Amino acid sequence: MSSVISVRVPRKLKEELERLGINYSKAVREFLEELVRREKARRLRERMEEFKRRIGRMEGDLSSTFVREDRDAS
Repeated sequence: MSSVISVRVPRKLKEELERLGINYSKAVREFLEELVRREKARRLRERMEEFKRRIGRMEGDLSSTFVREDRDAS
């Protein structure tokens, strides 16, 4: 199912789009789809960076623990 989104644009812009034969409904739809794809990718990158930071801290803690255990065992 689809929804309707209304956008107010200057009259001259609409006339220019029509004069050039640009299907502005299709153009806006494609733009919004691309905007959603980019935003999802950006948020995923942010989450991945956060996971990498957390894992990096965990790995550092883990290696310190192993070194300590090895020293204590000697």
